[in-house]
Parts: sequence; structure tokens; C-alpha cells
Amino acid sequence: MVIHLPQPKQLRDLFADLLGREVTLEPAPPFAPGPDTPASLAVYVDDHLRICALIVCDLTLSAHAGAAIGLVPIGGSEAAIENGKLTDVLAENLYEVLNIAASLFNVPGADHLKLHALHPAGPPLDPALRISTMTLGRREDLQVSIAGYGSGALSVVLV
Repeated sequence: MVIHLPQPKQLRDLFADLLGREVTLEPAPPFAPGPDTPASLAVYVDDHLRICALIVCDLTLSAHAGAAIGLVPIGGSEAAIENGKLTDVLAENLYEVLNIAASLFNVPGADHLKLHALHPAGPPLDPALRISTMTLGRREDLQVSIAGYGSGALSVVLV
């Protein structure tokens, strides 16, 4: 099994193109959601429905990315952050971003992955999935800044 780990430039270009805004990335420490750190978790599977990759976004990035793609004013994302969970609209918008992000895994010679599920920030995450976010090794941990909105943590984890 060969799974492609997207490079920071690929992630930056995808976010900038989808959100229609300048996006900057910086290396960051590994991000792992916990009971006090809500996060959105996208689960990517292969053609046999095996979990192969995760993309984890902290609540801040989840809200800002969901707002930016839907042209929701920053107040909408700030309210979600203050409430500690995404609204249905922001969650649907984030789903679109992370569904398109599946294309970053699908390069020649690598297994085909697709978005299987998005667990939006707010409710507690399944403990098995949360533990998978802590996998060391093949991962990218980044601070993503979206012009006009703000920044948050993003981790791509191959499992």
C-alpha cells in the first residue's frame, strides 16, 4: 500500500484556490485533539474502506475555513469558536474543503483515497480515531493562516 503524504505547498495551493484568499503555512508542533481542544476530523479510506489518512483541523481553522469558502463574515466563524462547535453551515462548508482535499492523496502510483466521514468540531471524537491523530511518523503539522479570517492548526496523518 502506497499513500502519498501531501506536501505543504500542495496544501497551501489547495486552500488558497478553494477559499479565494491568500493562505500561508508554517511548520507547527503535532496537533492532537483532546477533551478541551475540539477539532474536526476527516477520515480518508481506500477502495477497501480501510482508514489510511486523517486530516485534523482545530476548531479555529475549521470555523475559518468553513466561513471563508461560504463567504460567511468573520463574525460567523468567531461565534462558532466562542460556542466551541461548528454550526451546520460551517460543517457542511468544511466538508466541501476536506472532500476536495482528498485529491491531494491521489497521485500517480499511490492508492486512491476518498473522504469517508467528517466529524465536525464540537461533539467528542471517537476515542480510537482521536488516538490515531497522535500517530507519529508520516505526518505534516502546520499552522494555517487564512487572510481576513485567522489561523489554526492542521495535521495530515497517515495511519
